Amino acid sequence: MKDALMERLKSFLHREDNSTLIGIPASQEEIAEAQQRLNVSFHEDYVHFIRTFGGAYAGLAVYAFSNGSSLGKETVVDLTLGFREQFKELPFAEVLRTGYVISMDGFGDPIIINQAGKVFICYHDTGEFKLLADSFEALIEENFYEW
Repeated sequence: MKDALMERLKSFLHREDNSTLIGIPASQEEIAEAQQRLNVSFHEDYVHFIRTFGGAYAGLAVYAFSNGSSLGKETVVDLTLGFREQFKELPFAEVLRTGYVISMDGFGDPIIINQAGKVFICYHDTGEFKLLADSFEALIEENFYEW
């Protein structure tokens, strides 16, 4: 991820009043175990983010292993496996099977990074999926703003 974006995130998340928005940085072991369990390779920008912030708010909740307390306790593994099971009969099941869920929208629709590093949202009510961003970094750049 670009240094300027990471600095903006650090400045925002390390403010005392935002302590519930930042988790504990992910370890290399947690990342390796999750990738093996999910049979995926995490994109380098996602890894950089979770190694720096853990699960944290960046314009949207980004789940990892130890999230900021305002995000909840679900991990990227929990979310991915849960949505894979829940939506195994829907048209976007293949996107879920080969990708991993990093977030959800306000309606409970999973936000997924596929193996090419592109970010999609899958709509559970219609079975459709839509490209949200060409990369994790682009997703954060489009959604993050300091308040």
